[in-house]
Amino acid sequence: MRISRAVAAVALTVAIAAAGCTDHVTGAAQRDPAQPPLAVSEDGYGVVAGFDDAPVRIEIFTEPQCNHCADLQADFGDQIAYYIGVGQLNVTYRPMIFLDEVTDGHSARVSNALFLATGAGATGAQFQRFVEELWADQDPGGPGPSDDEMADMAASAGMPEEAAKRIASGGSAVNVAEMDENNFGFLIDIDPLAGGTPTVYDLVGDEKIDIYDNDWLDRLIES
Repeated sequence: MRISRAVAAVALTVAIAAAGCTDHVTGAAQRDPAQPPLAVSEDGYGVVAGFDDAPVRIEIFTEPQCNHCADLQADFGDQIAYYIGVGQLNVTYRPMIFLDEVTDGHSARVSNALFLATGAGATGAQFQRFVEELWADQDPGGPGPSDDEMADMAASAGMPEEAAKRIASGGSAVNVAEMDENNFGFLIDIDPLAGGTPTVYDLVGDEKIDIYDNDWLDRLIES
């Protein structure tokens, strides 16, 4: 069900919630010899990190200036990268830009950089580390990192040189306005009354995940 963007935006602003705390990684999963891929989602507005046949598949709705989204990455980013790397997790990142106050603002440029990172030989696990660095370097209300600074983050995350060059170029990789509208619609379909970022959605179980549960990711993997 879709509701008006104006009404939904109120719910989204009011309902933004913080993620829980980190927990240690358990289990004896072994790394797949093939590296987890990185691609643009079929609809063109998400970035998919991990194998298509991973037993756990989730979507993460996130805003580059959302401090609660930064908390999610700080608390669970390493676990997410680990599970992507061993083939147990597939993550579709769906960026949004509702905190931008100007065209081509902080959130728009960071979101575009995520799409620039695809198609240049980067792996899903490298992309996850890139996400962690971007969300750890937030500048809410400010211009955010420059293209060169984001390219340096990509290199620090282990991405190939070609990916870093594409990010440094600042070229357009996605229509961010259309991306925001599309992903907003998906988010409101998931939870029309309490949609907000970060939201984590279990594509296999067809349900919104309670990220207040400190063990939410381990529970998904174990199930």
